[in-house]
Amino acid sequence: MSEEIFERAKEAIMNGDAEAAAALARQGLEKGIPGMDLISKGFIPGINEVGELFGEGQLFLPELIMSANAMQGVIDIINATLEVHEQHSRGRVVLGTVEGDLHDIGKTIVVSLLKANGFEVKDLGRDVSADRFIREAEAFNADVIGTSALLTTTMGVQKELEEKLKEKGLKGKYKTIVGGAPVTQRWAERIGADAYAVDAGDGVRKITELLGK
Repeated sequence: MSEEIFERAKEAIMNGDAEAAAALARQGLEKGIPGMDLISKGFIPGINEVGELFGEGQLFLPELIMSANAMQGVIDIINATLEVHEQHSRGRVVLGTVEGDLHDIGKTIVVSLLKANGFEVKDLGRDVSADRFIREAEAFNADVIGTSALLTTTMGVQKELEEKLKEKGLKGKYKTIVGGAPVTQRWAERIGADAYAVDAGDGVRKITELLGK
């Protein structure tokens, strides 16, 4: 039964069917399937395939956005049911997709996994400027600032953030982690970021390492 739900979940995301995806998330939870299993074995394979098809030019931006919105709805439903097993917060993280970039699939998955692992997370959404990342980190009393860039043309905002943190004397106050399809370890080192995440799971591991949790 679980495998059938996982397959249908993948198809719902690929079809951009938010209503079906939400129904399957609720159905899986009602049947006792762990929320993170639903995400990792059903919905994430679907959104990953959507991303690959978009990259190959077989899907277009409106379809990508429909799938991303369906994924966000699923994550909201599952996050609401996840139990945080840590008695105290493991850290506070501000995350967002950089200014000029409207794709946030990977970032929303990272948010879900971080919450499931006991972190407090403020999701700034899409199209976030370097200045806003800093303002929100200050207001949230964050430990980590995470930025995602899905386009080569928007990666410069990650560099701008590092420069502004240095200008304001805040570079040592916050750990920074970068990710996104065109982002690499070399880029992270070049701009002075503290860590680079290759995917959502790696993002959680790297943030855990940065905070020594």
